[in-house]
Amino acid sequence: MSTVSFAKALADETRQQIMRICCCSLLSVNDIVEQTGVTQPTVSHHLKILREAGLVKVERRGKEIYYCLNQERMASSCCQIAEVFAPDVDIKNAAS
Repeated sequence: MSTVSFAKALADETRQQIMRICCCSLLSVNDIVEQTGVTQPTVSHHLKILREAGLVKVERRGKEIYYCLNQERMASSCCQIAEVFAPDVDIKNAAS
């Protein structure tokens, strides 16, 4: 995923809220609607963006779909951004 795609996925406050509540547990769309106070179509829209960015994992149980934050993808994407904007520098040579 590009740094721009990752940043766009994170840019929305509702998506950030969804990611926070999905951090350590599997939640259905209805669970997320209940916890965010956002309508079901809006939650589904944001989950689609997060899925496309690989930032949520999806697990189907019968007719129900559950979501949780993809912590591995989150960490690797953050590292990617750090490499782009704050690459390792030899501090001794940088100070000269």
